[in-house]
Amino acid sequence: MNKTKIDIELALPDVTDLRDQCIARLNGMLESRIGIDKAHVREHDGDVDKRICIHFDPNRISIGEIRQFAIQAGTELGNRYGHLLLKSAAMDARKARRFNDQLSQIKGVLDSGVSANGIIRIEFAKDMTTASSVLDGVKQLGIRVDKQLVPLGEPPKTDREHTDHDHDHDDAHDHKKSGGAHDHKHGGIFGERSELIFAIICGVLLLTGWLISFSSSINTWISWAFYAGAYFFGGYYIVREAIEKILLRRFEIDFLMIVAAIGAAILGAWAEGALLLFLFAIGHALENYAMGRARQAIEALANLAPETAVVRRNESTQEIPVEELVRGDIVVVKTNERIAADGFVVKGQSSVDQAAITGESVPVDKQPVVDPVEAAKNPSALAPENRVFAGTINQSGSLEIHVTQLASESTLARVVTMVSEAETQQSPTQQFTDKFEKFFVPAVVALAVLLMFAFLMIDEPFSASFYRAMAVLVAASPCALAIATPSAVLSGVARAARGGVLIKGGGPLENLGRLTAIAFDKTGTLTEGKPRITDVVPYGDVFADDFLKTAIAVEKLSDHPLAAAVVRDGLEKLTGTSISEATDLQSITGRGIKATVDGQPVFIGKDDLFAEVDGPALPDDLRTTVENLESQGRTTMIVRRGEQYLGIIGLMDTPREAAKTMIANLRELGIERMIMISGDNQQVANAVAKEVGIDDAWGDLMPDDKVDSIKKLRSEGDVAMVGDGVNDAPAMANATVGIAMGAAGSDVALETADVALMADELSHLPFAVGLSRQTSRIIRQNLWYSLGMVAILVPATILGLNIGFAVILHEGSTLVVVINALRLLVYKNSVGN
Repeated sequence: MNKTKIDIELALPDVTDLRDQCIARLNGMLESRIGIDKAHVREHDGDVDKRICIHFDPNRISIGEIRQFAIQAGTELGNRYGHLLLKSAAMDARKARRFNDQLSQIKGVLDSGVSANGIIRIEFAKDMTTASSVLDGVKQLGIRVDKQLVPLGEPPKTDREHTDHDHDHDDAHDHKKSGGAHDHKHGGIFGERSELIFAIICGVLLLTGWLISFSSSINTWISWAFYAGAYFFGGYYIVREAIEKILLRRFEIDFLMIVAAIGAAILGAWAEGALLLFLFAIGHALENYAMGRARQAIEALANLAPETAVVRRNESTQEIPVEELVRGDIVVVKTNERIAADGFVVKGQSSVDQAAITGESVPVDKQPVVDPVEAAKNPSALAPENRVFAGTINQSGSLEIHVTQLASESTLARVVTMVSEAETQQSPTQQFTDKFEKFFVPAVVALAVLLMFAFLMIDEPFSASFYRAMAVLVAASPCALAIATPSAVLSGVARAARGGVLIKGGGPLENLGRLTAIAFDKTGTLTEGKPRITDVVPYGDVFADDFLKTAIAVEKLSDHPLAAAVVRDGLEKLTGTSISEATDLQSITGRGIKATVDGQPVFIGKDDLFAEVDGPALPDDLRTTVENLESQGRTTMIVRRGEQYLGIIGLMDTPREAAKTMIANLRELGIERMIMISGDNQQVANAVAKEVGIDDAWGDLMPDDKVDSIKKLRSEGDVAMVGDGVNDAPAMANATVGIAMGAAGSDVALETADVALMADELSHLPFAVGLSRQTSRIIRQNLWYSLGMVAILVPATILGLNIGFAVILHEGSTLVVVINALRLLVYKNSVGN
């Protein structure tokens, strides 16, 4: 079985997100072709060079046929499916769900998601509609589109109704002036507080009417008039939402409340009906306020970047909007100012507070790069002390920064967009509760109808049966259940983002809390990722210097971390020595490399390499030396020039200082099984695993072997894969949860992982797992509490509990659920302290 790779950009030029459903569709179409066994997403050597790896039988299909079919399939998918990502005003959770239901009824819309933060994701069939038609349909629903977001890496497009000026300032205006609150939630005369003010007016009228009812000298009609006013103000938004849902053929909580209030009025229990509407309205308004607190924690990220930047152009400085910055600009940042763009330091030294982006508690020292021209060629490869991010704070000393990303492409902008988009992804529990509610509400209505006819079975007047039925409608309404999961998920995602952890939705958040095992990549995750030469062992009569010169010449052409270590440390040992030029580098996947030096072929790699290539076999005494070095935890590289073996280079990648503490903290959180998977030999893997406290180490794994290992672990339970989000992408994609380390500034890591730890700090992993487990606990608490309250109140009201007490207990349970969820906003990791 052979393999080939097809660029995703070639097959699907409009798709940049590896989570897009069209990539899964393309994989499925490829696998359906005779001769193709498997197709899956792969990454290549850390570049943002997304490819689909295709396993095929060369006897049944050729590479040319595969390429042609992939392009045809991609073109077909591109012609069939379109995608929109829109930004609207924030809204409450129920309204977001209602809009999502309405979006599904727009002609041609196949899938959609609406977050309470105002992010709208739509996938549509191009043979049924167009993007402009979908946008028109969105606007007809009453959704104001502030802007149209596009695949990351491209400049955002404004809504067709906005001018360029609006685009430059509208989003900032919305956030700054409203403090992150949403704009006119219900379009009321009092703006965003209309619902709360209406609820308060309802309460005042209810109280006034109730007090008047005690006076025998005042006509009862006056009391009734105040109750009627309370009905209007308390029921205005409830009726409006109920009608909108009924038009969508959905009978939900609002409908139950209206029926119960009308029933109370028919019975003459105006005070109790008005109390029901008042508590429901005030509860809904306070719920929106509480949920807004969670949203503001996310929206605050968008306000971190300054609106202007001081840029040095043509030997002079000028202040310009950050949207006008271009790559290559030099931005001047003074002490205590926020950095305006992603880039690297070219002048000055300072410490920068990166907590808002990476969650690092200690400021990071920054210094200029040695060669700005070379740094600009590959800024993602620069060391942390050279790179800076938009939204971070320069604490001491002036800095001059070379801009590498546009404002719309910065790490901060990407995080804000991804966190907001993640809110449109429902968690498994939320999907379950939504389905449960669809069946439960009609069942409650049916039960209430049956109870209305209880007077035919027992000796009581119809009014008593009707009153009991209305009380049951209130008691059984699943208000707390509806808000139990989304409130916890929103709070959990917001808290994670504030702590430097990007969690892409409720699904990964819940899954992370259910893990039974975690698999770690070794290099760069548990170790420093900066191996050093520890041994140079020439073979036979070869001189060490000549041996190193040949190795350095070849490794200069490779971008592998081990190659960089050989070049760096080798040149230190050979100061002032000239190195020959190597040519014709070839990579032999998982084994080593080949190049030409002074007209001779040179092979460098593992011992397995020399069993596969032509030439003399590895001598036994040299193999013994390799085994001795590997037993000491060294990674070995054997060098052969022509027919002659030159010797062995031994390297060691030391474990991170925080690795052992992190493993202990994860065990304290309840994760007992932790595995290290590595491409290094088993002895090296065992040595590192023993030092950091991991019991199980699997070495000598090819990339495909890592995928198989994750699949094996997943068959035994939920497993997370922790890596760098680049070379480990296939394994991460097959895990229950893929976790990327050090994702700040890495496009690939941000796109690939389900959970991205923005800083390259292992301590953030126990925080993320602990937060997820706490979120799962709170979700379970909320569900049991909300369902338990329904289970208690329904029989209690059937047995005669007053509707007023049912209302108070019912609405109180909703607030308890929301307050419980908001505890996540102040979550602190308790382990290791």
